[in-house]
Amino acid sequence: MNLKVRLIIMNFLEFAVWGAYLTCMGRYLGPYGMGGKIGLFYSIQGIVSIFMPALIGIIADRWIPAQKMLGICHAIAGASLIAAGYYGIATGTEVQFSILFTLYTISVAFYMPTLALSNSVAYNALDQKGYDTVKAFPPIRVFGTVGFICSMWAVDLLGFQTSSKQFVLSGCIGLVLAIYSFTLPKCPISTASETKSLSEALGLKAFSLFKQKKMAIFFVFSMLLGVSLQITNGFANPFIASFGANPEYADTFGVQHANILVSLSQVSETLCILLIPFFLRKFGIKKVMLIAMFAWVLRFGFFGLGNPGSGVWLFILSMIVYGVAFDFFNISGSLFVDKETDKDTRSSAQGLFMLMTNGVGATIGTLVAQWVVNRYCVWSDGYLVGNWTTVWDIFAAYAMVVAILFAIIFKYKHNLNTISSKN
Repeated sequence: MNLKVRLIIMNFLEFAVWGAYLTCMGRYLGPYGMGGKIGLFYSIQGIVSIFMPALIGIIADRWIPAQKMLGICHAIAGASLIAAGYYGIATGTEVQFSILFTLYTISVAFYMPTLALSNSVAYNALDQKGYDTVKAFPPIRVFGTVGFICSMWAVDLLGFQTSSKQFVLSGCIGLVLAIYSFTLPKCPISTASETKSLSEALGLKAFSLFKQKKMAIFFVFSMLLGVSLQITNGFANPFIASFGANPEYADTFGVQHANILVSLSQVSETLCILLIPFFLRKFGIKKVMLIAMFAWVLRFGFFGLGNPGSGVWLFILSMIVYGVAFDFFNISGSLFVDKETDKDTRSSAQGLFMLMTNGVGATIGTLVAQWVVNRYCVWSDGYLVGNWTTVWDIFAAYAMVVAILFAIIFKYKHNLNTISSKN
């Protein structure tokens, strides 16, 4: 089989695992008495992302080839998530948070490192065949988002949005990928005799960048923006479905197929990647990051104004701007880190960027979002009902404040030639 096709399959399955539950998990947890803890389920992804990818990466670098480590991690993650799903099915309304959360946490702890491992496997395989990874990998990675969307649709159409069967489906996909991973091209392990300190191996050297004012400001704002990343993953689906409590909206497409509606966000994410080179050349990194921040304001604001009936177009606009909000900051931010760091700290600096956004920021964001939702909404007859307009207004106001502060505090001049050379 063609190498690129093999890597496309790997990426498709890698993100299909995640898409099966990431946007609809709250729809299951709420009616089964865990609505007040949705934020914990999402925040644990950020917590384990702080240390597990680095630890698994060390093992893959030194002892177990990356493709085998990828398979092992998916086997453990998949089996744990299947166990969580079957536990939920077997116990029904008597499900215990402590047991379900423990099984889920084990799964997430071993899944999150696979996001980096799958990239390592792809880069290594492409290098071995003489491909230019900068040109060859992005078209392959796009199929990861396709896989995410397909599993979202599958869960929706199979009626698993409000069931722990979504965990079983995700786990089964993970086990398929675990087996498939062992067939992928072999990755080398390090045979170097020198040993790094634990701090170097974990990428902690990058924290020295905080001594530079410009980098310190950038990483702080990365964390502040990261607060927004998981909010809609956790609460957009329950919010849209909550309109089902109102007879006027109960039979609308959005209420009946909230996951499919939310999947437009991932479609937008895929398409917006294509716009980034033009925007970077035209406006520069700072303005592109500002565009992303104001897009978060619109993302939340449109949710607060819309409904699945006559106002469904506002929901669709919210899904469209998500692509700008997510891609423009993550990719332009990654480029900024690449441009402003030397080669000795570049990789660890990228890891620090991800830690601040997807680790610390996203963890804080989901926990605070849970507190806000608990304050204004309540689960009733399977729906999370309440003053959602205020909830989304609070999130939008937060994103607006972060954007304004960033515009004032972060000083950076656009260099057209540098940006063009990067693309």
